[in-house]
Amino acid sequence: MARFIVVVLLLLATGVSALSAELELRYGAIERLIADQLFSQEGRLYVRGNKTTKCKFAYLESPRVGAVDGRLRVSARFSGRTALDMFGGCMGLGDSFEFTLIATPIVKNGALALKGVNVSTPRDSFYIRRVRQALTTSFAHDFKIEMQDRARRLLEQTPAQTTAEPLYHQELASFDVRDVRVQPDGLVLVLDFRLVVK
Repeated sequence: MARFIVVVLLLLATGVSALSAELELRYGAIERLIADQLFSQEGRLYVRGNKTTKCKFAYLESPRVGAVDGRLRVSARFSGRTALDMFGGCMGLGDSFEFTLIATPIVKNGALALKGVNVSTPRDSFYIRRVRQALTTSFAHDFKIEMQDRARRLLEQTPAQTTAEPLYHQELASFDVRDVRVQPDGLVLVLDFRLVVK
């Protein structure tokens, strides 16, 4: 508590009204965010159909996040089928394979999004080429990770107290992600926020 008071007094003394801060998200934490927000159906992200559709479905699973040459790298497994249900069997195309997505993370309307998306696979076929194109388009246009609710939960946490009533409450009054940078160990977010302590 004494350290918190010293920080508040220093801010008041300098007359600073708002500060930019940097938040580093390690890739392990990003994997958990993606799993929680996107891969929420038994560890899968369905991009077509669902677990009950037998012959027309597509899903991603097992995402792994890292960096390569200053860009974000996401590897995952794709499984899908585009077929007709005939006499209890599926007649048509389908496959399961690993893919790697390389992209530049950007800030779009306060959320993390991707640009310059490139999807590669270790093998090739007519079906895989169609899936690569669909994944490239989908990630470029639809992918986003909302940050404000996560930041609110993190910054508004009240430290554990020995008394029943906390000494103070924290409220996130404003929050904006200004920029994002790719580092070897994680993404660095440049934030503007205002935290009110009551």
